[in-house]
Amino acid sequence: MVSLDDIQNFMRNQLEEDRKQRFVNVSGTSLQDALAQASIELGLPVAKIEYEVLEKGSSGILGAGKKPFLVLAYPARQPDRTEKDEILEDLDYHAAALGTQENPNSDGQVFVRLSPDGILLKVTQPRGNGIRATERTAADAISARTMNPVDRNLIARVVKHAVGEFIRVGDYEHSPSNDAILTLDFADTEMKAFLNALAPGPGGADPSLDGLVAFIKQNGVVEGLLTEAVERFVDAPRYNVPVLIAEGIQPRNGADARIAYNFETDPTKIRLKETNGRVDFKELNLVQNVVEGQVLARKIAAQRGEPGHTVTGKLLPAKDGKDVELEVGKNIRLSEDKMSAIAEMNGQVILSGGIIHVEPVFTVPGDVNLKTGNILFLGTVVVKGNVEDGFSVKAAGNIEVMGSVGKCDMDAEGDIIVHQGITGKSTGAIQCGKSVWSKFIENSRVEAGELVVVSDGIINSEVFANRRIICKGKRAAVVGGRLRAAEEINAKTFGSVAGMETILEVGYDPKGREHLAEIIKRDGDITTQQGDIQLNMKTLENQLRARKQLPPDKIAAYNEMKQRKIALMTEQKQLRAEIAELQNYLNQLKVQGKISASGTVYPGVKINIKDAFLEVRNEFKSVTFVAEGGTVKVTKYEESDEDISVNRR
Repeated sequence: MVSLDDIQNFMRNQLEEDRKQRFVNVSGTSLQDALAQASIELGLPVAKIEYEVLEKGSSGILGAGKKPFLVLAYPARQPDRTEKDEILEDLDYHAAALGTQENPNSDGQVFVRLSPDGILLKVTQPRGNGIRATERTAADAISARTMNPVDRNLIARVVKHAVGEFIRVGDYEHSPSNDAILTLDFADTEMKAFLNALAPGPGGADPSLDGLVAFIKQNGVVEGLLTEAVERFVDAPRYNVPVLIAEGIQPRNGADARIAYNFETDPTKIRLKETNGRVDFKELNLVQNVVEGQVLARKIAAQRGEPGHTVTGKLLPAKDGKDVELEVGKNIRLSEDKMSAIAEMNGQVILSGGIIHVEPVFTVPGDVNLKTGNILFLGTVVVKGNVEDGFSVKAAGNIEVMGSVGKCDMDAEGDIIVHQGITGKSTGAIQCGKSVWSKFIENSRVEAGELVVVSDGIINSEVFANRRIICKGKRAAVVGGRLRAAEEINAKTFGSVAGMETILEVGYDPKGREHLAEIIKRDGDITTQQGDIQLNMKTLENQLRARKQLPPDKIAAYNEMKQRKIALMTEQKQLRAEIAELQNYLNQLKVQGKISASGTVYPGVKINIKDAFLEVRNEFKSVTFVAEGGTVKVTKYEESDEDISVNRR
């Protein structure tokens, strides 16, 4: 029997529970506004508030008949969910939105929707090593949404087949007035649209895909709809949580025009070259050579900006890239479309103040040494100092050295001018396509396409000129070595009192004569090799006759020698044809040639003029040697008529 005390205690406890229960009555122009007001009064986020709609509002017609929403709101009871659970659930949902559902190993999933057509169930297949969804999982998911009866057998079939489509598994009494309520919020100046959905009440339905898309568009979203996010929301609705469903496109300004240079624009950079795994500190590659017609730079055109737009369709203009001018200076031209800079001559490319130039002259302010490295330039090189031992200077134009030249290599297609002297130390080599001027030449090899002009003397050197060698000056002596010129050798003195051998040759093409000597020597070498091969082959042939058989290695050696003999015979045939052609060319040269000394010719000097030869045994004064009747004739000294000034061109 219930006593009076029991009733009083029950009423007292109920009153205490009522005091703990908080609720508020709020109103607003929309359900979202009413819930926002409830959130403020209860001090809770909207996601943690439950509510009942006491009276649905209306916007009326043209403001007439407008009614507010009346809502009873109170804290949601979630005894089994912690804040950590909510955070993890949010992370899972947003991870899916970012595409991690493409994980190759994922479990089968279960989705439940309440539709006007009934209770819908969708089950997906697992991926990779994922686990299949179970009937229990599906049943629990349905129970979480509705207590209405469902067809268990149908659920089992849906789970078994897992076709990934919604299938009706039960019915419920649909109450359209309790359907989920949708609102849309814009953020970031209409660059983002968030869907806010309030859970359906008793008998209410979840939003359908078509209905949701129509709602979004009706509320002004015409661009940037995130279709996957919308479809994901339809499969697994997220109520009382803002969901990003549309995102605008930011405008993208066009890239500025720029110049792409086809050469190193920083002249201070040193590019060391490796040879056989070792760094060659003489090859610094400081000169950037270019050739006529080479494209030195290209202009990359400015890009047009790509406009963006908000989710409501407002156009966001973009800026086009800024243009830049391709500026060119000396010896550079622009292409017809003004987009390329092209060199008009060979030389050194230089970028100065943003303007490209090609300089035909490369100037070394001091010596050519380890600081500069070897010089290779497609133009003229001017060296203000000396060229030190072991370095090389090569130019497609002229080379002018204000100081002296040591044991080095110099090669120019034009002239070589050395203001002091050339001291090759028996290994230096100087060659040019035109003429060489120097104060003196000592222990060097010099080759010139035209003239060799020296003021103080030539000592123990090999000097070849296709036209003339002229040594004029107070100490213009030629002592020792070999000089060859097609037309003339002219000096003050030849030889020395000590009788040093000095060979002078004129009247033929020096290079042709030298090449002839080389191929004649090669012809002799081939003849020697053929004799050795013939002897070895004869030995093997005698062994074969004596033994009737030879070992395989000797047979192979015999065949190899036979092939070698044939190759040498072919080469010798070509060489002898070339020898005959060169001899015919040299014999037909009309150059007479002469050797003149304004001073003294000492004994020990050997003179070759065409095919005439004279070894000087007596001292001569102020004479000119010419060839006549196959002999060398001594005549009165003839001054050279050659203009030997450096600036004669």
